[in-house]
Amino acid sequence: MLLVLTGVTAISVALLAYVNELTKGPIAEANAKALSEAVKAVVPGFDNDPIAEKRLQEVEGVSYAIYPASKEGQFIGAAVEASALGFGGDLKVLVGFDAQGNILDYSILQHAETPGLGSKSTEWFKKGHAGDITGMNPGNAPLNVSKDGGQVNAITASTITSRAFLKAVNLAYAAYAGQNTADEATGATAVVPAEEKAEENASSNE
Repeated sequence: MLLVLTGVTAISVALLAYVNELTKGPIAEANAKALSEAVKAVVPGFDNDPIAEKRLQEVEGVSYAIYPASKEGQFIGAAVEASALGFGGDLKVLVGFDAQGNILDYSILQHAETPGLGSKSTEWFKKGHAGDITGMNPGNAPLNVSKDGGQVNAITASTITSRAFLKAVNLAYAAYAGQNTADEATGATAVVPAEEKAEENASSNE
């Protein structure tokens, strides 16, 4: 019985390794395609290859990926990856900035927020929506939700997610601007008040 179990385990491990090797390439290609499409969406109009020209900028000891965009040799902006801790886990965004640092658009690359609540971040802050951040420049003033005295409408019943999103956007700008620290640029609320956590827990546990 011991030999049989050992044999089954060895075969299972070999099969898993084989399947992993088979899928590794297609998964990497799919991720690369998704990133390419996201860059095109948040910084339209470039004729270079931003992904090939990717560079890293460190902010508070963390490296952020920057994809510079240019047209006919002229710099027109960049797409910047950044993340912050949301309600359900890391919220990763790709933010597009023009040459002056104004927000062009954004794309959510990864999130684990509650469906119907925090998941609304995929559209809530886009042009024409309630929390529209397009055209804003975090260099003039860090983006914050109105509850914190800021200028951005938070997602209804999802203040934690909204703060995390804006923190990621501010970090992306800090990287874009080449700042050495993010403290002044993030405008992030480090501690979530207990009453607000309770409020969001009451809203479908987000």
